[in-house]
Amino acid sequence: MYFNKSEIWKWKNWDISWSLSKKSSDENNITILLVHGFGASKKHWRHNQNFLGQFFNCYAIDLIGFGESSQPIALLNYEAYKQNSIKYSFDLWSNQITKFCSEIIKSPVYLVGNSIGGVISLKAAEILKNNCKGVILIDCAQRTMDDKRLKKGDILMNLLRPVLKTVVRQRLISNTLFTRAANPKVIKKILEQAYPSGKNIDEELIEILYKPAKRENSKEAFRGFINLFDDYLATDLFDKINIPIQLIWGEKDPWESLSEAKAWKKNYENITRLDVIKGAGHCPHDEEPEQTNKLICEFIQETK
Repeated sequence: MYFNKSEIWKWKNWDISWSLSKKSSDENNITILLVHGFGASKKHWRHNQNFLGQFFNCYAIDLIGFGESSQPIALLNYEAYKQNSIKYSFDLWSNQITKFCSEIIKSPVYLVGNSIGGVISLKAAEILKNNCKGVILIDCAQRTMDDKRLKKGDILMNLLRPVLKTVVRQRLISNTLFTRAANPKVIKKILEQAYPSGKNIDEELIEILYKPAKRENSKEAFRGFINLFDDYLATDLFDKINIPIQLIWGEKDPWESLSEAKAWKKNYENITRLDVIKGAGHCPHDEEPEQTNKLICEFIQETK
């Protein structure tokens, strides 16, 4: 697979890695920014960026903490500031996206986000206002472990939750969990859940996910993320943006409920499309890229 050349953008003294696949003609100025999910990177758009780049200016970016971008130490709310530390949060990542749009892209943009990249894209769209033309959410994270989603009647979870929060704060625990997950055999097993058809699970994909996990501070974004128990939900953000939203969903996503996505489509007027990809899981852009690319292009043509 050919990957576009990685560029480095300096943001708050951090190195942010990004790439561009640019359309061959200047007949239009439509621009797309691809925002990956948790544990992934810009290379997870390996089957999308160059295809979309035939028609649009198509950027992809590594969120801070992932891929080839800087991986600062995770700073939790109760911890004193340390050099090279940062609080991983949706505000952090969405501010990264909006600054990238203003300093590098410098034009209105469509945001495309997978999993947590979807929530980040929604928050970034709120900040960008008229400089965001639309948002495409691919199996957007529903964040079922967030405090705001805890049901009062769930007595067991209410009892266990304080213990869970205390445990995952411990760096020893989070590092151990990460180390156990960050090896090719476990990554492949997780992918077999995420990609129920088994399509496109190959050595290249495993390496895309495994290589960044071998970097010195790769455990830090994991620790920061698993401690986000009170942050944005997609439903907090839908009404705050006045632009069209497309949902693309894998029919067999094991982690993000299709029935909830259908409820979103029913309840929010700015969600103009819900496109379900039969047999696909959590990452249909990689598992079924031809269908996903076609749906993205349709939405952009409808809303440009």
